[in-house]
This record gives sequence, structure tokens and C-alpha cells, in this order.
Amino acid sequence: MQARKIGAAAATAVALLAARDLVQKKHALLRNFPVAGHARYLLERIGPELRQYIVTSNEEERPFSRDQRTWIYASAKEENNYFGFGTEVDVEHVQGHAYLKQRTFAGPLPDAHDPQAALPSAKVLGGPRGRAKAFRPASVVNISAMSFGSLSGAAVTALNKGAAQAGTMHNTGEGGLSPYHRNGGDLVLQLGTAYFGCRDEDGGFNLDKLKEVVAGAPVKAIEIKLSQGAKPGLGGMLPGSKVTPEIAAIRGIPVGQDCASPSRHTAFGDVDSMLDFVELLATETGVPVGVKSAVGDMGFWQELATLMARGDRGVDFVTIDGGEGGTGAAPRMFADSVSLPFRMGFSRVYGTFAELGLTDDLTFIGSGKLGLPENAAVAFALGVDMINVAREAMLSIGCIQAQKCHTDKCPTGIATQNAWLARGLDPASKADRAANYLRTLRRELMKVSSAVGVAHPALITADDIEIMNGDYEARTLAGVYGYKDGWGELGPRLAEEITTLLTPGPDDGWTRAV
Repeated sequence: MQARKIGAAAATAVALLAARDLVQKKHALLRNFPVAGHARYLLERIGPELRQYIVTSNEEERPFSRDQRTWIYASAKEENNYFGFGTEVDVEHVQGHAYLKQRTFAGPLPDAHDPQAALPSAKVLGGPRGRAKAFRPASVVNISAMSFGSLSGAAVTALNKGAAQAGTMHNTGEGGLSPYHRNGGDLVLQLGTAYFGCRDEDGGFNLDKLKEVVAGAPVKAIEIKLSQGAKPGLGGMLPGSKVTPEIAAIRGIPVGQDCASPSRHTAFGDVDSMLDFVELLATETGVPVGVKSAVGDMGFWQELATLMARGDRGVDFVTIDGGEGGTGAAPRMFADSVSLPFRMGFSRVYGTFAELGLTDDLTFIGSGKLGLPENAAVAFALGVDMINVAREAMLSIGCIQAQKCHTDKCPTGIATQNAWLARGLDPASKADRAANYLRTLRRELMKVSSAVGVAHPALITADDIEIMNGDYEARTLAGVYGYKDGWGELGPRLAEEITTLLTPGPDDGWTRAV
């Protein structure tokens, strides 16, 4: 009798816990996997002890280590994101580790306690080429391209609302501008090789449709995707079974039919015609236009810089994606071994423009695991003006690095179109977390800049960072990547302008960029 009572009480407790898990909105994992999902949190709590004695250290997991994920999770929840007792990095022996060199004295610095952590771009996007709708981006940290279709509608909604709260831009990805992108966040419209949302019946580019899309949404810029780091030079196939009426309407394709994305663009076939295409889009829409690409053969970049040096045509920005960047699905060979890692690829592209004195004439955007303060600081020292974050933003809204993006079985409802799994993600609460993470990353960049003695991360130079080379030798970032004097730095006018925007004047208190 006593055993029955205990069993009944246990069953009742489990039922109540399951009911609570199903109705709560704080944890997507528990909504999708009631009761069982608690095991994950238990293992997470005792994870450090298990790894210390049985499995791996906090720095060994990939693509994001436990310490990196812990920092993002804590930042998104506005919890204590500090670490105690000292570094776990073997600071004397880890080859390739970056170290910033702090300065003892500094001039006026921004308010480190600003809750919004306002940190605008040092450059006006589209300004050098006189675009009609040129603007200064309000945030140097923005959300990278992730399409609806690759991500669930709930995830896109959360990211867009979070972008609106944090004052950042949100890249639509090549899957078209969906209703989920219309939740208040400013947008960068990405055009891939299939021209989803802006295509004719034969799959070619349609300018009139593009103008309709831009006019009907808060599109601040257009990004032409040439390739991405995780699968450069690779087309794709969207199976007809995944082309739902909703997807078909957004992308402008027939319901239920296979849709191929070619590996190359059809609207242009070389650098010269690409620049004509860029100027056409900029003229017709008024917004800045740029390109996104992974870095492989340098011939493309050399020709682009040479043609831009003439001054009559040019891109407003280039987004460089590292080979370590993420993707929803890619062949292992492409994810591991095609295109250069970010630091190597970006430094080569930057140097190509620097040789011709063009670096102040366009905005450089970096992506590929740059959503961590140390990686971001190195990117800015190399010459990046803004960074895009993707997987880090996913982690902020609940991703647990299950690495099931390609299976449509993401347990947290982020990288899936499974309605049951997606329902577990509450866009409202996750939007707050995305915004918290974006603001915290900006705040960390402000702290790092202050330590180096400058007002903005774009003012960190390639000589302010050293890279471990072997056990007891270090070289500056400039020396490692062959930078010449002044490379990676803003021109004097831009440096003075951004410093003035961020630091207090003699009479007017703190100046803020708009």
C-alpha cells in the first residue's frame, strides 16, 4: 500500500512537471521535451566536473568551447558572465593565441556604463559614393545572414525583435524577406544566386520586384552574396517537399517543385559587369550595395580594387566570411577545406585595397566566429569596420550546439521547420536575450578599446595585438599578416570624427551618434 502511494505521488509529480514544462515559455527545450529536458540542465550543471575528470576541458569543445558558450548564455540572460580564479588557457604555449597590449594612459573615452552600449560604425555606409540613402550604422555588431527556411519563423522573429531592441541591423539571408523579418529591426537584404523574392518565372533577376521589396520594408542596404565561408562556390537544391505555400510565396517559386540555386550569378558574369549591376541597384533603390564572399583565389579582389580605383563605380561594402563560418548544411569537404580562414582571408583582401589607398572609401564587414570579444578585437585591428554574428546569435536565443541543423530536428526549435519543435521557442523572451547579447558584446568591445586607450574598436591597430608564435616568442598582428605602416587603421579624418562622436565635448556632455 505504501509503495502504491509513493508511486502515485511520483506519477502525479511527473505529470505536474510535464504540464508546467509544456506551458512555460522560458526554455524551448523543456517545451519540446517535457521532463526529459531537465536531464540536459543537470548534466550542464555538473559538466565542468565530468569534463575535468573524464572528458574534455572547457577550452576543447568545437566549434564553440564550453567557456565561449557559457559567456554567451550568461550575457544573453544578463547573468554574471565573469570567470573566476584565472585563465584556463596555457598562455605561454598556445600558438596563435592573441594578446592585446593595454596602455597606461588614455585620452577621453566613452561612457562605459551606457545601458544601450551605443557603438556606431566609424564610417558612413554609402557615403563615399554618394548614395541617396547613405547612413552611419548605429551598431558595429549586427546579425548575419540566416534565411527563413534554414531557421524557423519563431527564431527569425526573435532575432529581428532583438535587433530592434539593440539597435542593430538584421541580414535576411538569401531566402527572401519573410513576414518574420518585419518585427521592427532594420534589414540588410541579401541577394543570392537564385534571387529569391526578386526573380522572374525563369529564375532570373527582376529589378521591379526588388524595388517593391525594398520600398515595402526597412531595408537599409543590399548585399549580393557571391559565396559564404562554409560552402563557397557551391549551389543548392531545395526539395519540392520543403517548398510549402509559405516558402513559395516568400521566395517566388512554385509550390511543391524542386528549386535549384546555381553556384554562380546569372545577372553578371565578371567583375566589370558585377560593378554595373551594383551601380544599377544603388541608383534604382538609393541604398548602399555591397558584396559578401569567402576568400579563395585573389584574382577577383585584385580586379575589383583596380576597377574601383578609377572612381566611377564601386561597392559600398565588402563582407568577408571566413572558412570557419557556419551553415545550415554543407558537405564536410567544403566546411573543412574550401576557402581561407577569416584572419588570413581578410588580411589579404584588405591589403589589396590598402595598396591602392582605397580602404577609407568602403566599409569592411567581417564574419566567421567573430561574435566573441577576443576574435572581434582582432578583426577590428586588422581593419574591419563592423562584424556580423550568426551562430553566436543563435546561441543567445537557446541553441545548444546540438549540430542537427541539417536534419530538421533542432531540439530547441531554431534551425528547423518542424512545427512542434518550433513552438517551443518563445519569440518574445528570446528577443530580449538576443538584444542582451548584442549589447553586451558591444560593451565588451568598448571595455577592450578603453584598455588599449582608444575610444572605438576601429582605432585598435595591428600593432596593439601580439600573436604567440611558438613557446616563448610573439609577433605583432601586423608582422604576422604582413601589414605595412598605417594598414588596418582609419584615416585621420575618420579617426577624429568617430572619436568626437563618442567622447565628451567641452560643453555639451556626451555626444551620441544617430
